[in-house]
Amino acid sequence: MTDPYDTLGVERTASAEEIRAAYRKLAKAHHPDLHPGDKDAEARFKEISAAHELLKDPEKRARFDRGEIDASGAERAERPFYRAYADGDGAQYWRHASGEGGGAGGLGAEDLFSELFGRGRAGPGGGQFRMRGQDVTYTLRCAFLDAVNGARRRVTLSDGKTLDVDIPAGTSDRQTLRLKGQGMPGIGGGATGDAYIEIHIEPHAFFTRKDEDIHIELPVTLPEAVLGAKVRAPTVDGHVALTVPPGSNTGDTLRLRGKGVKRPKGGGRGDQYVTLKVVLPDEPDDALKSFLEDWSQTHGYDVRSRAGMA
Repeated sequence: MTDPYDTLGVERTASAEEIRAAYRKLAKAHHPDLHPGDKDAEARFKEISAAHELLKDPEKRARFDRGEIDASGAERAERPFYRAYADGDGAQYWRHASGEGGGAGGLGAEDLFSELFGRGRAGPGGGQFRMRGQDVTYTLRCAFLDAVNGARRRVTLSDGKTLDVDIPAGTSDRQTLRLKGQGMPGIGGGATGDAYIEIHIEPHAFFTRKDEDIHIELPVTLPEAVLGAKVRAPTVDGHVALTVPPGSNTGDTLRLRGKGVKRPKGGGRGDQYVTLKVVLPDEPDDALKSFLEDWSQTHGYDVRSRAGMA
């Protein structure tokens, strides 16, 4: 995976604000909604989101800078203890002290552990040393809607092994999933360790989440706000018809019951809250301007006085 600093085009000394600004600029330019069907744009957006996810977290950024995690946020693999010992200076000392030359008659990893922990080799009067395998931790980046609705994603582990991970509907950011028996193999017949998959949810173009509720800001035209209208509004399940009441204003919030995130333990679903944003025409409109000039002569109102700002 590309270095996150290179992905966002920032220096390693960049401030949090510089990183945030670079992410916003690139995410806007490469968002899949602006490039429907463009797989390259989609891949680029995911790479940009992943880089921002790592660098916006001060602790993870520091760990990446120290080389403790890679660009995907996964732990850099450490050699198991017995391998590090066997390959290091301790192995030479052990072979020298025991008179072994390191050939076929030398101590194996299990023999070494048996001696270190005071147990002999398997045989009469002694039991074979057993040790549970190490647990491993991986990071899985997940699309916002996949976390909300549930999905199955494939993970490639550091040893090349692939696992199909079921992401439950309603999964939260930084939630950890346990895959029993998918970690490092044990020693001497010991149990295999577990794999822990930490879910990192990518931001969405317009949905945000708070607990089990979904929030969205929906643009509406001036006529729709003044006169009322039925408009198409996106939800995590697809578009629905939403009734905008007459006389609506920017900041007014409408609720769509049951259109949120699945609650844990079968508690139904949260709601979606739609906050309206009145948007004026892109181009100047002489007819609208003339109407408002005449209208304001007899229908003026002081919004700042009402807000206590006069």
